[in-house]
Amino acid sequence: MVFAHDTEVALAGAVALVNTLDGDDDHLTDVAALDKFLDTWGFTGTRTHDAQELEAVRALRPQLRALWDSDKDEIAQRVNDMLRAGHALPQLAKHDGWDYHLHATAPEAPLATRMAVEAAMAFVDVVRSQALDRLRICGMPDCNAVTIDLTKNKSKRYCDGGCSNRAAVAAYRARQAASQGSMA
Repeated sequence: MVFAHDTEVALAGAVALVNTLDGDDDHLTDVAALDKFLDTWGFTGTRTHDAQELEAVRALRPQLRALWDSDKDEIAQRVNDMLRAGHALPQLAKHDGWDYHLHATAPEAPLATRMAVEAAMAFVDVVRSQALDRLRICGMPDCNAVTIDLTKNKSKRYCDGGCSNRAAVAAYRARQAASQGSMA
């Protein structure tokens, strides 16, 4: 494990949230899509289940995406801004089968605030661990998705959207074409 379990889950959740917006293709189109996303990633706490909450979460995506496009000092400033805006007060919490882990907002805080602060707290660990090289943009030329490399050997190159398979198929086809060409 590269980071604490809750940090890894928060980072993966931030990646997934950023990647719900793929160019003009938005995967958080309605409250039902947000519900599904939150169920997948296990977000807890108070919900309003309304369009305003959906828009607040959607507005969080560019803030998080900017973390992948920033240097260490910019990331630190952005993270500090998110923590201040969320009135972060780190505390240990235990719920839903998880042992003690950090929460930095009350469960009653607005969903987008909780999501922003959770991501910011995870990025605190990334910055403190000097692990900014684990923040990546997908290595597929036609993909702009973000990813976090949580592998021990820092080998993750592609997003979780199928690009690894597409790259493997392309490499296989290139090898096949090369071997066909060398036989001619």
